[in-house]
Amino acid sequence: MSTPHQSPMFDLVAVTAFGLESVAQRELRALGYEDAKPFGTGRVGFTGDAAAICRANLWLRSGERVLVRIGSFPARDFDALFEGVRSLPWERWIGRDAAFPVSGRSVRSVLSSVPALQRASKKAIVERLMEAHGVERLPESGPAYAVEVSLLHDEVTLTIDSSGAGLHKRGYRTSVGEAQLRETMAAGLVLLSFWHPGRPFMDPFCGTGTIAIEAAMIGRNIAPGLRRSFASEAWPQVPESLWREAREGAEAAILPGLEHRLVATDIDERALSQARHHARNAGVEANIHFQQRAFEDAGARVGYGCLIANPPWGERLGDRDQLESLYRSFPLVLRRLETWSHFILTGYPGFERLIGQEATRRRKLYHANIETTYYQFHGPAPGGSEGPREAAPVFGGLDEKAGKQAEMFATVLGKHARHLRKWPQRGVTCYRLYERDIPEVPLVVDVYEGHLHVAEYERPHERTAAQHADWLDLMMETACRTLGIEPEKAFLKSRGRQRGLSQYERVSDAGYTLTVGEQGLRFEVNLSDYVDTGLFLDHRLTRAMVRERAHGKRFLNLFAYSGAFTVYAAAGGAEHTTSVDLSATYLDWAERNLLLNGSDDERHELVQADAMSFLESLDVDEKFDLMVIDPPTYSNSKRTEEDWDVQARHAELLAAASAHLEQGGLIYFSTNFRKFKPNFPAALDAREISHQTVPADFRNKKIHRCWVLSLR
Repeated sequence: MSTPHQSPMFDLVAVTAFGLESVAQRELRALGYEDAKPFGTGRVGFTGDAAAICRANLWLRSGERVLVRIGSFPARDFDALFEGVRSLPWERWIGRDAAFPVSGRSVRSVLSSVPALQRASKKAIVERLMEAHGVERLPESGPAYAVEVSLLHDEVTLTIDSSGAGLHKRGYRTSVGEAQLRETMAAGLVLLSFWHPGRPFMDPFCGTGTIAIEAAMIGRNIAPGLRRSFASEAWPQVPESLWREAREGAEAAILPGLEHRLVATDIDERALSQARHHARNAGVEANIHFQQRAFEDAGARVGYGCLIANPPWGERLGDRDQLESLYRSFPLVLRRLETWSHFILTGYPGFERLIGQEATRRRKLYHANIETTYYQFHGPAPGGSEGPREAAPVFGGLDEKAGKQAEMFATVLGKHARHLRKWPQRGVTCYRLYERDIPEVPLVVDVYEGHLHVAEYERPHERTAAQHADWLDLMMETACRTLGIEPEKAFLKSRGRQRGLSQYERVSDAGYTLTVGEQGLRFEVNLSDYVDTGLFLDHRLTRAMVRERAHGKRFLNLFAYSGAFTVYAAAGGAEHTTSVDLSATYLDWAERNLLLNGSDDERHELVQADAMSFLESLDVDEKFDLMVIDPPTYSNSKRTEEDWDVQARHAELLAAASAHLEQGGLIYFSTNFRKFKPNFPAALDAREISHQTVPADFRNKKIHRCWVLSLR
């Protein structure tokens, strides 16, 4: 009775990128190689026969190469290296005509010269093969057996590469995009996530599609090496029948489809075109929905999915400010995916600081020899099937305290709304309803004829960025519900300490404008695009004072903004008005406001200039009877040589203005700077009238300070 022939067993090594060793180990054990175990950096050892060489090359997703380990020994000098290499049975693998290029590497070893390692090893192998094969010449014209001599802490390991081209070269990617992720790394990211074929998937920075394609191949059980060849296919030690059997088995194992189409989006349509081409080559085009979409628009209708992404980082984006702005938006976008888990690869070291919260878990990975971190944010498990993870969303969520704050907010809003309900009948249709009455709700709510304009003032809190965004949404919903206003007519702005031209800065391009009334006049307000709307409600009474005194006067409005004071002066019968502002945009706005009120003649002059330059350009005898000077606290426009600081420069400005004030004329000077200390020119008599100019709906009586100035 004959005994069946047993294939010889080999020491094999799967090479991986740093950080993916455990992933490759799990893959090998799933293939049946239970002894698979990491050793050293980027190496996983296992034992297998010739068929194992075929299966590992075909199926390893996170591995870079499959090596055959020929032997190991210590060496601290070249004689020991030469004799050790020469003693190994190279003839069992390398035939008399085979090619055997030798590469080398040395880490923390006495023998540090890699070229010298390669030369000594090559010479030793040549001597061994010529003696074993009984030849005097090795033509190296046959199949390739790429040899590597590796030294780590003076321990030499000799291997032969069975893969040939790196295993990341699956064969489906024919074009190269900017900073593409290797297929092996992309597969590793998927295998390190919670994703499986029954869960939704999204990559919002898909580029040329590698992560999504690798996920689809995993989901459909497509062997990554099925569409390529390997160096060991030409080796007599690995019969062609074994390769055929392994490929046929891999073909038979392919699953027909996925429960959910994978979603892969990017803002770059050219990259998406490449991605579709690659997916078609990989045989998974039908399993992936590629779409051109900006990250800020990311969202999903289904729950409990996995978002896996390699967003721009480092040199890839170019502009550091742009990069940090993108990362700060992450929690605000990802909070929409309440039940999802998120897995983000980036090399930017300040990622967690920018998004404002720590990852559940992080893993260091090396991509193209660059250190990166794989940040893992574990969301709720569907049905508790994946262990005791938190039920709360990863990004966002509200606690009981938020609900109580919303109740208090609603109570105060309702009380103020009842108190001011008759104001529209008195001609005041735009007014302040709430101003940080509750310390825990630091919002300012203004009403503009059935619309809400809500400003948030910065204040320390313990919420993450996403939790705070959810909190703001709750407060906006509360305000709209309490006041009976449609959500689309409510606008939220965030404002911190005023610097630069912050009160005028554009924050949106929505262009939501509205014409509102105030004391018989009409004004265009923009509720969406700027931190302020174009009509400062706290100066309603000051504007009325200007109208009462404007008849027959020559009126000057410095820092005119949208021209509200000018409209009041014109309505009061001013003989001539001059409105000065550095911004053409706001002068156009002022012109529209004048037209809304029938003031369209040549008596109303609009001048684009900074205030000081304008005053210095006037003739000595050019005078005004009435002036309004309501400057910003600080500005640093590129169109002026000097920054404007109201505390430092108000005296200089008022001195220049007083030179063009008629005897008996008045200047209304106002500022919002809380710490303002007046230093008015000696030529001017000053009387503070702040208690007369702050309207009753402003419970903050320090919203501005205002003086009437006249020549002594």
